[in-house]
Amino acid sequence: MTLLKGSVAMPRDNDSAFLLDKHKRGLQNLDRMARYPLDETVDMLIVGAGAGGGVLAQRLARAGWRVVVLERGPFWDPDRDWVSDEKGSSGLYWTENRIISGNDPIQMGKNNSGVGVGGSMTHFAGYTPRLHPSDFETRTRDGVGVDWPISYWELQESFERVERELPVAGEFWPWGDPHGYPHGPHPVAGAASVAWQGARNHGIEMRVGPVAITNGVFGNRPHCIYRGFCLEGCKVNAKASPLITHFPDAVERGCEIRADSMATRVEVDDATGRISGVTYMTDGKERFQRAAAVAVCGYAIETPRLLLNSACPRHPNGLGNNDDQVGRYVMVQGATQTAARFPEMLRMYKAPPPEISSEQFYETDERRGFARGFSIQTISPMPIGWAEHVLAEGHWGQGLREYMRDYNHWTVLGILAEFLPQPENRVTLADVKDANGMPVAHFNYNMCENDHAIVDFASDILDKIWDGARAQDTLTIDRYAHLVGGARMGFSPDDSVVDSNHRVWGVDNLFVVDGAVLPTQGAANPALVIMALADRCAGLLAKKRAA
Repeated sequence: MTLLKGSVAMPRDNDSAFLLDKHKRGLQNLDRMARYPLDETVDMLIVGAGAGGGVLAQRLARAGWRVVVLERGPFWDPDRDWVSDEKGSSGLYWTENRIISGNDPIQMGKNNSGVGVGGSMTHFAGYTPRLHPSDFETRTRDGVGVDWPISYWELQESFERVERELPVAGEFWPWGDPHGYPHGPHPVAGAASVAWQGARNHGIEMRVGPVAITNGVFGNRPHCIYRGFCLEGCKVNAKASPLITHFPDAVERGCEIRADSMATRVEVDDATGRISGVTYMTDGKERFQRAAAVAVCGYAIETPRLLLNSACPRHPNGLGNNDDQVGRYVMVQGATQTAARFPEMLRMYKAPPPEISSEQFYETDERRGFARGFSIQTISPMPIGWAEHVLAEGHWGQGLREYMRDYNHWTVLGILAEFLPQPENRVTLADVKDANGMPVAHFNYNMCENDHAIVDFASDILDKIWDGARAQDTLTIDRYAHLVGGARMGFSPDDSVVDSNHRVWGVDNLFVVDGAVLPTQGAANPALVIMALADRCAGLLAKKRAA
């Protein structure tokens, strides 16, 4: 349980909140950023400046490591680059070509990818629940999925540390490992209040939060102003992302971030078998940075893609892929949404998108006929997202126009359903190449019987909540959210890509520290666990170096 709250719960060993300017939202210490020569062997080269890469870079820089981060996208400045406009914010999403196949192909885009310093957390909804202890041992408890090589309790302190840094605001959380949060809950608006009443009428327990959005002043970061554009980038820096929560401190401690730099290969020294550095493209030119160690933090599609494209004489099938495990077991979450109309004006966008939520159905209940479970949360699509919702129900022309005019009378509930890891849900390399000469990622995905059963049950629960709230009309769409897996953590090379310390099997100085390592995904949004894993990994690495 968190005992200290608000401004007295400021994080130790991370000055990012104070290094931000009170009046300017971009990073103001970039003029002091280190510049390492290409021929200098840095201590750690990190590929990807998202949830995993951001935490890892800040921790290692604090420990005195010479760190370089390569990021495919730009260095964002919220004042300059982020606008209160959905279409104008499209640059936040990774939209490069990917080939999709399978019986249940997954749409790629803003639900599961990001580009630029901060990664997908620059546009994520801010929802930061923890995984449950049961998520780490689903094979032992429920006979499905796979057990992690680490337990929840090995990550508990990391969860708490990251929650203080973001910081997370919410009510006391009764599910999983019961705990409190550094900031109290945000006020509940009209859209969430009708969902809460409907849930209460069906005996479903709801809580406010948890969201990584300030509820009070936090260093030089302001209170949330409920602007309503969390999914398009927070212009006031109230919502957390590594851009403002970890990179200011990382830069101050000697980390160099190279934006607009696309890693294309992790290179291996044929003589020693160790990683020698990373080849990357910037300004149309190929460059190579030497490094004593490399951490790939590109997430569930780009991490396997980079490892596979780094094939060499010692690793002809790709790095970490001697047992054909790279790219396998990629998971998404079922994210069905049901919208409901009410006679009063609700203005669902005027609050954090996941305003209230429930994990009452998170754990396995054999009476339901399937393993594992799902969570429920309020969703707040902006008008373009709302139009996509209406179109998915088949409305067009005059009908679409009527639904759009009625936008402020609607509110949306969504689920996050835990889908099971399957070996054939995987990333491979396509024959098509991108502008940098890299093979495009090919992602194949199929749902299993258990996946379908969870979605059907959860969709019925959403209908019951809106029935309990006396909604006038409802619209339901099937969709997916988030991506994890593809380079999972395990017990041996024949069942995984990395060991419990994030080290790639068979390559002593190569690590994967992102959502690709998750063996299972739970029914929680993945940002917090990725950051917690990076925190733990950095602690292990710092101890090794000190020794």
